[in-house]
Parts: sequence; structure tokens; C-alpha cells
Amino acid sequence: MKVVKTLRYKITSHSKIFDKTIEIYNEALGFLINVIDQEFNSIGHLSTKSLVPAVESLIHFTKSNLRPKYGAFDTTFYKFPSYFRRSAISEAFGIVKSHRSNFYNWNLEKEMAVSEGRLFKKNPPRLQFQHKSFPVFYKDNMFERISEKTGKIKVFHKKDWVWIDIDFKTQDLYKRGVWDWKENNPTLVKVGKKYFLNISYQSQVKLKTEKIQNQRICSVDLGLTKSAVCSIMDANGTVLARKFINQPKEKDRFTAIINKLKKSQRESGNGAKPNFWRRINGLQNQIVTDTAHQITKFAHDNGAHVIVFEYLGKMRLPKGVYGAKRLRFKFQYWAKLLLQNKVKQMGHYLGMRFSRVNPKNTSALAFDGSGYVVRSDRKDLCVFTTGKTYHSDLNASYNIAARYFIREIQKSISEKKWLSIQAKVPELAKRTSLTLSSFINLKQALRPVYTVNSLV
Repeated sequence: MKVVKTLRYKITSHSKIFDKTIEIYNEALGFLINVIDQEFNSIGHLSTKSLVPAVESLIHFTKSNLRPKYGAFDTTFYKFPSYFRRSAISEAFGIVKSHRSNFYNWNLEKEMAVSEGRLFKKNPPRLQFQHKSFPVFYKDNMFERISEKTGKIKVFHKKDWVWIDIDFKTQDLYKRGVWDWKENNPTLVKVGKKYFLNISYQSQVKLKTEKIQNQRICSVDLGLTKSAVCSIMDANGTVLARKFINQPKEKDRFTAIINKLKKSQRESGNGAKPNFWRRINGLQNQIVTDTAHQITKFAHDNGAHVIVFEYLGKMRLPKGVYGAKRLRFKFQYWAKLLLQNKVKQMGHYLGMRFSRVNPKNTSALAFDGSGYVVRSDRKDLCVFTTGKTYHSDLNASYNIAARYFIREIQKSISEKKWLSIQAKVPELAKRTSLTLSSFINLKQALRPVYTVNSLV
């Protein structure tokens, strides 16, 4: 599969002359959005490759096209670089197609509501003509690298498009693992008052495709107390390694800043509070990034082929739960999906696959098959019906790994044989009750299948 990683190079010279270039590019983008929207019925069926020359014939003067329909483009954006023009056409086409798709879905939703006699108050999506996009500088035509720290870039300066020399900070390509990857065209990006060249690198990575009996997986249980608890398990159900991941200092700071924000809102109202949110978002990003790095490193160091999570979608608290207000606060700032996507991306860089399983009862059931557990007040420990006390997140990670293996084994054998195995292990019929004990029982039932047919 193709993987992409973007590195950011800070420009250390000419920090104030790029504003006009980005401003002109976005004005041209708005002009092209309007053109494509008006002509969409005649050009909307074209591919992006065919669309660019079709739109250029509508806006650009040439010897064979002396009267373009929207000739104001060339007069408004005099000497606008052709590579910027083609890049803006492709981006504008994507924006218009997205808007029309959203509008179509809105109409369907409205028709359904009317047919059911429901009141429909949702406003229709509007096509936005003003954007804050950043231009791509194509190599050799808009950008030239002179040395490791210097280059030339074509920008709008003193009422003309000219080449200027720039200096930028370097990145260690070996440390970032992209020294042998293909380098793509840079994008000029503004962050605050600083400018950067964002250069993406791409490569082809072959994901690990071991047979199920040879697989080793890293199962991860994300929590509200611990950031994550990981277990390495092989296809025999043997737990080979465990890891507890947490950032107590960052979480304490995070909670303190949230409380300060609440106090400020009580005193002065619900304003923007940008300084508070900048610190909150920074700490949240730090927690997510550090947790993802530790999970990926742990899985890679232990030779895992797959990283397995629970499928965590929208989560609602049942009514009457003790401490619901405090839990709702934690759920609000729990970046569970962001963390999973980060781990998925980092795992793919290293050739590891990503998977998710049904989350219901993974924490509520004991991994030894003894039934439901009783959680402590802090939710970090649980007591089995046998009287055994265990870490609740570690117990859940075992069940997550077991559910992955059970599902993959079911895929690898025929439906007839799976039904015969279910007759021997009835607990396999209900996915939400599967535990590590269920997987061990499945392995015992599968032993004749392995020796005779080698299907798994």
C-alpha cells in the first residue's frame, strides 16, 4: 500500500512577502469555483485530468482561443502562473463536487422527513467562495532546491511574479525514516505569522500477511484512567508481553486548565478564550501522540503483525449512573478515534495491519469465562466471581485479542464446519459474550481440523 508522511521546513527568510501570493491564489480559487459551478452541467462528468483543459478554454487567452467565455480571469490575475492555475482548477472542482453531493444528500433527507410528516429545519449547505487554501509549488517550475538549506521559489512581489531565494531549516530524513522515499512537490503553509514548506514523502509498504496460526497481535484497550493497556498474544492464546501507558502529569495539567477555563467562563461569559484552548489542544495532542508512539513501538518491538482496537463510536452514558457528570466530562475530551487513526497510520509505516472488534462486554466479562466482574470505584480493578482480583483494562485487552482471533478463524473455515464447532462450543454463537476462555475452547475444538485439513 502507499504511505505518505509530511515534513515541515520552517522558512527563515522573507517572512512577510508571501501574504500577497496566498491572497491572489485564494482570489483565483474563488473565481474558478464560481466558473465551475455555473458550467457544472456541461463539465461535471469529466475526470480531473480532462477537466483542467476544459476549464482553461473557458478562462484563458491563447492563439487558438481568443475569446474565452470568462476572459476576466486573465485580466484580473495578470501573468498568473499556469501551474497555480491548474492546481486551483483541480481544487475548485473538488469543492464544487463536494458541495453538490452535500446538497443532494440534504434534499434526500428533506424528502424523507416530509414523507414521514416530520418538521425539517436543517438549513441547506451553501457553496463557499472564500477559502484559506495554500498553493502547491511544483518542482523546477515554481520551486528549485539549491542546497540542503536553500532554494528558490516563485512568488508575487512588487507587482510581478518573480523568483526569490529562501532559506529554511532542515529535517533529518534518516531520523524520520524517509531517506529513500519519493519526495513530492512542496506546499507553502502559513501558521500564525510563520511560513513553512510542507513537503510530503511517499513510499510503497507491504503489510504483513501471515497465516492466522502464525500471527502475533497487539491488542489495545483504551481507557479513561490509563491512556492504554496493551497485550501481545499469539495464535495459541499465550500472552507474551504487557504494557501500561499513561501520562499523569499531562492529564493533571489538562484538568487544571479545563477548570480554569470553566472559572473564566463563569466570570466573563462564554467567549472565545483562545489562550485556554491553545493550551488544551496542545496537551491533548501531546497525550495522543505519545500514546500512539508507545503503542506502535511496543507492537513493533514484539513482532506484532496486527494492532487490534475496540470499535469505539458514539458513547452515551445510561441514566442514573453514579458520577455521570464527571464521566461525561472525561468522554467529552477523550480523543479515542484520533488516537486510533494515529496508531493506524504509524502502524502502516512499519507494515503492521490495523483491525477493530466489537467492544460490548470486553471489560464486563472475565477473561477466564467465570462471568461478569465487579468494578472498583476507580474502575481500574475488577473482581471475578471466583474472588480473583485483576486489572480491568488488562482483562479487557485479553478479550479484545481473543475476539480478533475467533473472528479470523471463522473467516478461514467453511460455514458447515463452523456450525459443527459451535455445537461443541455453544458460547461462540453470541459475539458479545466472547472471552479469552472462549478462544481457548475454540482451539481445543479445532485440533482435529488443524491436523487433518490444515484449513486454519
